[in-house]
Amino acid sequence: MRIRPACVMISLAALMALGGAASGQSLTPFRSQSQAQRYCPGDVVVWLDFAKGIYYANGQKLYGRGFNGSFACRGEARSSGYRRSLLGLR
Repeated sequence: MRIRPACVMISLAALMALGGAASGQSLTPFRSQSQAQRYCPGDVVVWLDFAKGIYYANGQKLYGRGFNGSFACRGEARSSGYRRSLLGLR
């Protein structure tokens, strides 16, 4: 029986993808700021921009704006790979 290199590479890629998805913390997006605050009372609520992979804090210009985003807890956003936006900090 001969093992094909292409099959081995595809199998390794699939295993790596599954392992990376299982290790990350789940992200819970919310439609409103108050829903997010009730879910994580000890954390800061941020606005996620799904397209850019960044989040905005309250007080930043783009906080709560846009059609491709949602409110979430900052801790979950950070652990899911989102980074903070430096634009519009006061």
